[in-house]
Amino acid sequence: MFPFLTQHARRGTNWPLLFWTSVAVMVPVIITLWCSAQRSKRKTHMKDFFRKSKHGWHYTDLFNKPTYCCVCAQHILQGAFCDCCGVCADERCLRPADRSLPCKEIMAPARADGAAEHSWVRGNVPLASYCAVCKQQCGSQPKLCDYRYGVWCQTTVHDCMDNVEDANQWTVLASTCGSGWTPVLVLANTRSGNNMGEALLGEFRTLLNPVQVFDLTELNPSKALQLCTLLPPGSVRVLVCGGDGTVGWVLDAIDTMKLKGQDQFIPRVTILPLGTGNDLSNTLGWGAGYAGEIPVEQVLRNILDAEVVKMDRWKVQVASKGVYFRKPKVLSMNNYFSVGPDALMALNFHTHREKTPSFFSSRIINKAVYFLYGTKDCLVQECKDLDKRIELELDGERVALPSLEGIIVCNIGYWGGGCRLWEGMGDEPCPPHQHVVSCRLDDGLLEVVGVFGSFHCAQIQVKLANPVRLGQAHTVRLVLKSSKMPMQVDGEPWAQGPCTVTIMHKTQALMLYHSAEQTDDDDEDDSNENDAKNDKKCHKR
Repeated sequence: MFPFLTQHARRGTNWPLLFWTSVAVMVPVIITLWCSAQRSKRKTHMKDFFRKSKHGWHYTDLFNKPTYCCVCAQHILQGAFCDCCGVCADERCLRPADRSLPCKEIMAPARADGAAEHSWVRGNVPLASYCAVCKQQCGSQPKLCDYRYGVWCQTTVHDCMDNVEDANQWTVLASTCGSGWTPVLVLANTRSGNNMGEALLGEFRTLLNPVQVFDLTELNPSKALQLCTLLPPGSVRVLVCGGDGTVGWVLDAIDTMKLKGQDQFIPRVTILPLGTGNDLSNTLGWGAGYAGEIPVEQVLRNILDAEVVKMDRWKVQVASKGVYFRKPKVLSMNNYFSVGPDALMALNFHTHREKTPSFFSSRIINKAVYFLYGTKDCLVQECKDLDKRIELELDGERVALPSLEGIIVCNIGYWGGGCRLWEGMGDEPCPPHQHVVSCRLDDGLLEVVGVFGSFHCAQIQVKLANPVRLGQAHTVRLVLKSSKMPMQVDGEPWAQGPCTVTIMHKTQALMLYHSAEQTDDDDEDDSNENDAKNDKKCHKR
């Protein structure tokens, strides 16, 4: 009986311990859930407030530099900032800041002397900025001090400077800039590559008029490019921030302008490469990828100094066999068309990205996934015996194919993230031929090459091998006789059954060529200096 009482007593003493243990576990969980619910409610409230505001507010949990509220002048760690005018405010000061501090005006009346009316923002001046009057450093004190005078010209001055009008050298309105005025429109895809588009939108809105900067996830390029019809004909330059697919999207919108009879307003197009491959950007001298190594101010200067070149665009018509009442699939091509292992890698990558888009937020991760799928195909060889399943015609003449696994039809000099296919990059360049001419963007010719498999593609990318030259042509025709094969146009892949693919010239686009040294990771190599020289010969007319 005594052991029973002892055991009962022990059970009685365990209840308080169990109770307080449960309380210790549940209370933090409840507090965390409550805080998460409040945070979600606050974000929803702020999103509604930001949408109705004239400022381009963006909330941040931690500023990346010492920041002071423009209303209460207190140091803040979290709050909101306007990416157009640079106003910063604590969360409790957001509404007063929105009411009392004006943002950039899209249009404003000029003064009697033709100069633009200016507004300025106090404090939070850029790092390493200097006073335009006394040439001394601004923003050096740990408080809200000094002015960023003129949200347009970005001039900074000290608090003690009364005659700040003399500091401004950019008071001439756009209407008085004369024939040399070159307006720039920025079209950014925030979903491209390493997701830098959102930050770039803010930087360009700070430097330019907000009406010049467009987010392509919110407004399609056809509507954005209608602004060109309100500007002097032939003066507009469009900066596309994104990958090759985004560039093709914009060029298709420009073709739509031509169909509307707006040829005189057609803009010149340049690229800020944010995608994974960026072969068109590399071909035009803008580098293999942008990671913020060049300030956006320098990017704009490079655009103004760039040379206008013409680039051929091609129509890819895919007519499926056995389907007589369905219209052929028609696509536009700027870079290349391919069937075989590289299209298979692109298809597998595209399928995986559609399922988990958040995983593909880095250019390095994207290339690693491409490498994994290429390694898999080296073992499986899903595209073998392509020469027995496909027929190739160049300008109406059938071409005898060796034992290939892939065919690539190129319009530009680069392929696969920086490989020069036609000229060759292996131990020995492709031998010259009397009937072969060097590639050019505006020659109306396509270069057709073949690859032996995924391993051959890998060898080409590391400069250990060259592709098989099949020829050049004005029109390319491929007939897939049996089975289903992966195909791609400019990185957009699909699985295709028996069909006839016809590639013919469509139109020409006006592009901007940057002749300075490219900004990719291989600039230190001596071989790239030769590539840059070859590019200039290849693309200049």
